[in-house]
Amino acid sequence: MSILQTTRKAVEQVTGIARPDRREVADLLRPRKPNEFRFKDDGLVPNHPFWPLVVYRGAVKLPEDFDPAAVMEALFEANGWGDSWRNGIYDYVHYHSRIHEVLGVARGTAKVRFGGSKGRTLPLKAGDVAVLPAGTGHQRLSASDDFLVVGAYPPSGTYDECTTAADHARAVVTIFRVGRPHKDPVYGSKGPLLAAWNKD
Repeated sequence: MSILQTTRKAVEQVTGIARPDRREVADLLRPRKPNEFRFKDDGLVPNHPFWPLVVYRGAVKLPEDFDPAAVMEALFEANGWGDSWRNGIYDYVHYHSRIHEVLGVARGTAKVRFGGSKGRTLPLKAGDVAVLPAGTGHQRLSASDDFLVVGAYPPSGTYDECTTAADHARAVVTIFRVGRPHKDPVYGSKGPLLAAWNKD
């Protein structure tokens, strides 16, 4: 996170300026059907064997009255997804084997490859949200200069970052241990994510 972003986030947290409250956040949501993408294990990136990557296109309105990153943070927090950060997406293939991740695009555009080298490249733009089950490979291929993402995590799980073939064997085991979250980070306890990530 840049010094400017860190300072802005600190000021927003102390003052509440440019940060929506829970009611305002709810008003900024658009109902969207989930776009689901499933990826196979490619030998380097395991991906999730059952649960798909879920992308909500244009799910969040980002009016100029609010800091767009603060909108994403407030939305995720309202649904129990915390430990948020502001940054871009790494330009190398990586995944998390012990936790799920949500990525909300606050500004700009990017092309991101999900699922590893045999995965799929998706364009992302401000207002889009991607929810990655543990094991899902992701890598930024290109981005606009103003590209900014807010990431967050459900309350259960432990952050890790896997990048090498040596991580694969362990990851295949740990991915199964990461439970389904209780809430969709965008639409809450009745969100489409919970049906897409069926317990069975």
